[in-house]
Amino acid sequence: MQVEGEGGRSPGTDGEVFLGVDVGSVSTNIVALDTAGEVVASEYLRTRGQPINAVQEGVRAIGEKLGPDVPLRGAGATGSARYLTGVVIGADLVKNEITAHAVAASHIAGHVRTVIEIGGQDSKLILLRDGVVTDFAMNTVCAAGTGSFLDHQSARLGIPVEEFGELALKAKEGAQIAGRCSVFAESDMIHKQQVGYPVEEIVLGLCRSLVRNYLNNLAKGKKLEPPVIFQGGVAANIGMKRAFEDALEVEVTVPWCYEVMGAIGVALLTMEEAPYMGESNFRGFSLADFEHSTSSFICSGCSNNCEVVKIKSGREVLACWGGRCGKWELEFDSPGGGMPRG
Repeated sequence: MQVEGEGGRSPGTDGEVFLGVDVGSVSTNIVALDTAGEVVASEYLRTRGQPINAVQEGVRAIGEKLGPDVPLRGAGATGSARYLTGVVIGADLVKNEITAHAVAASHIAGHVRTVIEIGGQDSKLILLRDGVVTDFAMNTVCAAGTGSFLDHQSARLGIPVEEFGELALKAKEGAQIAGRCSVFAESDMIHKQQVGYPVEEIVLGLCRSLVRNYLNNLAKGKKLEPPVIFQGGVAANIGMKRAFEDALEVEVTVPWCYEVMGAIGVALLTMEEAPYMGESNFRGFSLADFEHSTSSFICSGCSNNCEVVKIKSGREVLACWGGRCGKWELEFDSPGGGMPRG
C-alpha cells in the first residue's frame, strides 16, 4: 500500500506532549504528540459499545508508553462521543470531527485538497483549499460503504477483513454489485456466488460498489480535486484504495497514520490553544475511577429508532451517546457549558 510519511518516534521524549482522543461507535483512537507535532505514541482499539472503558484503557496504555516523567500540556477530544470523552479525561478542548480530520490531513499531507474518510459506521468528505475547509458532507445513515458492512461481508465470505484488499487486487474486471444500499449489495453478492463468480471478482465488485455509494451520497455536485487523501479504518483495505483511484482517475494517498487522524487533528488543535490555556484540566493517565451510571432510551425522532445511552454522575446528565444523527449529543453543545466546543 502506498502511504504518506513514517511512523512516530519512540516514546519517552523529555519535552511536553499533547493528547488527542477520538472516540467513535466502532473504534477509539488516542495519540500523543510532541511540540513538533510528531506522533510519539498511539493506540487504536475497539469501542465495543463501552466508550468510557475504551478511553480509560487507551489513555492508560499511552501513559505506559510515554513513561512517568513526560509532562502533558493539554488534551483534546473529538469523535461522535467527544462530549462524553471530554468529561472522562478532563479535556481542555472539544472539537468536531470535520475540523479534526481536516487539520490532521493538512498537517500530514501538506497541500491536500480532498479528504475521504470512512470509519466503522459513518463516512465523510472534506474539501480544502489552502488548508481551509470549503465544503464537506457526512453520511451517518446508510451502512453501505462503511467498515461495519465490510466486516459483515468478510465474515459471510469466510475471508479475514485484513485479506480483503489483497484479494481484490487479484481480480481482473470485478463483478457488478449494486451499491445503492447494503441490502441490495448483499443480495447481489449472494447471487454472484451462486452463479459461480470467482471470490476475488466479487470482492473487487463490492469495493467498487461501496465507492459508488460513497460518491453518490457525498460527492454530488462537488469537484474532487487532487491531492486526494484516504483516511479512517477502511483505508487499510487496499481494494478500496484501488476502487477510488479507478473511479476518480487520480492517485489516492493513504497516510501512515490513517486510522488515528482524528486524534492527531484534535491534539494539534489543542497545541494551538496551549498559549491561551492555564494549567491543563487533564485527569491524568491513570484516570482514577470515574463514577457514573448509564441508562438508555429509544429515540423516536425518525425511523432509525436509535438506542441512545445517557451517562450520569449522580443526578447530573454528563452526555448522551449512540444516536446516528447527533441530535442528543448536540444537547450538550450549548453556550456556557463550561468546556470549549467546536
